[in-house]
Amino acid sequence: MKTLPAPGEPTSHLTPVLTPNAPAVPTPHAIIGRIPVVDVAPTVEGGRWPAKAVVGEVVPVTATVFREGHDQVAASAVLVAPDGTVKQMKPMRDIAPGLDQFLGHVQPDAEGEWTFRVEAWSDPYATWVHDASVKIAAGVDVDLMLEEGVLLFERITAPDEQAKRSAADRFTLEDAATQLADHHRSADARLAVATSMHVREALARNPLRDLVSPSADYPLRVSRKAALAASWYEIFPRSEGAWQDQFGTWHSGTFNTAAERLPAIADMGFDVVYLTPISPIGTQFRKGRNNTLDAKPGDPGSPYAIGSADGGHDAIHPELGTEADFIRFVGRARELGLEVALDLALQCSPDHPWVTEHPEWLRTRADGTIAYAENPPKKYQDIYPLYFDIDPIGLREEVLRILLVWIERGVTMFRVDNPHTKPLDFWEWVLAEVHARHPEVLFLSEAFTKPAMMATLARIGFHQSYTYFTWRNSKDEILEYLGEVSGPSGSVMRPSFWPTTHDILPPYLQHGGVAGFAVRAVLAATGSPTWGIYNGYELIENVPRPGVDEQVDNEKYEFKPRNWERASAIGIAALLKKLNLIRAEHPALQQLRNLTVHASEHSNLLAYSRRISADHLPLAASGHTPQHGNLHDDTILVVLNIDPWGTSESHIHLDWQALGLHRPDGLPDGEPFFTVRDLMTGETFHWNEHPFVRLDPRGNVAHIFAVSQN
Repeated sequence: MKTLPAPGEPTSHLTPVLTPNAPAVPTPHAIIGRIPVVDVAPTVEGGRWPAKAVVGEVVPVTATVFREGHDQVAASAVLVAPDGTVKQMKPMRDIAPGLDQFLGHVQPDAEGEWTFRVEAWSDPYATWVHDASVKIAAGVDVDLMLEEGVLLFERITAPDEQAKRSAADRFTLEDAATQLADHHRSADARLAVATSMHVREALARNPLRDLVSPSADYPLRVSRKAALAASWYEIFPRSEGAWQDQFGTWHSGTFNTAAERLPAIADMGFDVVYLTPISPIGTQFRKGRNNTLDAKPGDPGSPYAIGSADGGHDAIHPELGTEADFIRFVGRARELGLEVALDLALQCSPDHPWVTEHPEWLRTRADGTIAYAENPPKKYQDIYPLYFDIDPIGLREEVLRILLVWIERGVTMFRVDNPHTKPLDFWEWVLAEVHARHPEVLFLSEAFTKPAMMATLARIGFHQSYTYFTWRNSKDEILEYLGEVSGPSGSVMRPSFWPTTHDILPPYLQHGGVAGFAVRAVLAATGSPTWGIYNGYELIENVPRPGVDEQVDNEKYEFKPRNWERASAIGIAALLKKLNLIRAEHPALQQLRNLTVHASEHSNLLAYSRRISADHLPLAASGHTPQHGNLHDDTILVVLNIDPWGTSESHIHLDWQALGLHRPDGLPDGEPFFTVRDLMTGETFHWNEHPFVRLDPRGNVAHIFAVSQN
């Protein structure tokens, strides 16, 4: 993983880096290959933009592969490192016989601009095995089929082929070739040795390939792990340590007082502390409590109304402290294992220096006034949106400069406010420029908008995206959405699940009580590798402002210090810590495209699992502890009651193959053949594929099981 620069360490020089707006489209083959390879995935518009991966991620590669005639075909997924060397060549299997759909998995082990391709090939060994097995069993062309096998194994054991193999595999194949050529053995014995499990396994590792036909090479951008899997915790720094004097006047918290909250955030297992904007706040049209138009003396205003006489987007609100104070805050966060993410809100207050210095960056209406922001029926009189039509180059270069200033101060992630209200070509350029200088810097898109816009923001460079998760409440809605974000779209759009935000308090949490907050936390933490919590979640802040789905006394418009001692009695803080611990210890929960939904008979019981196979574990989690001395699959099964007020019980019906289990032949129905250990309670159960589950929200809303074979 790339080492992050120390807070305050100089970054790249500000001279523009000449980077293209998008990766070049791979050159297609002039004609179709000898063995056709079509419908390769993951690709984004034929390679116009790179598909996404992170270090250690298991990336599914699919393609349709077929040929004329009856000879057997096979395919390999080939992963090519940034330096052009072939890093992995993984076998693909036919997952839809008759439809010729092949699936394989690759796993990049470093950041950078990788590529991959699919190589189709004729499989002479599989063709011979099929033909010889059929004919020898029927007594047809027995000697001919065996002689063809002898000639085939001469090719298989040729020096150039054997040089690719281990000593054990070389011995296995040479021994099989010798016995196959022994005319003193029976035909059945000769066929059996040439088609043994050991021979098949050796050739699966290094097959004999004829008529190799590669697809085009497609781009795969590999980022650091936090681009896929991280736990975010949002705070308003000014609220941490805010206090009211004897006259009722509020005084802002500072970076120093906010730093006192960091150990508790780290103790709950979060990776990222996300700060709402910390720049100076405008005074003109400043909003009062609950978004009112009549701000009272001492009302701090919205931190999203950026800019005053104290500076603009690159400045720090003087009440929070100095630049040195902020750099010390970042340093303290790093000591505790936390990265700092900063809100990037590209808009300004009427007091921002841009209003007088760059009026071309704002839209002027017919009456000469500047248009303030609106999202009917919402109005933001304290905010001017930016206007990109007059001087897009000057504006984009200023935004790049601002980003580099904050990166130099130690910020490694940006949560971008409403990116869908800015031009996409602007984002594509800015994200490419930052990536060229600082590929370790990540961007989270806060775009609750139309699917096409959300998807395209992801395509052009945003690493993660807010999602519709917040509004998925019923069993069918939740399971459908989990399947959607964990499917093919996961190669582009990386979901970040937030039960609430400072702007959103969904009805489910307004009425769900403590159990409702627990349900949504479990869903967010296990439904996506990246999730986030807005502070105060631990205190069940669930009272809405009348008429809207947001909290009353919204922290955007006032100081909101909290009594954190109350959290221990409620229990949600302990739940958050347990969830983050489980996520850290189980690499299956750090992957996205590995989800399976299981059936349950109750309308409020959900069951889904995530699994990563043992052969992928060393890259995914070097610290994963083997059982019984052997590396094993990491499989997590979640069973959740989404009714926060009532007990739900029923049988669930598990896809034991998707769980990586083996059902012993002849096992009577109802007999247990695997074990589940509840990571929440420590309880262990011996199950078959149709267990009965009962969840009472007054005790536990969910089981999070680690699954293992008996």
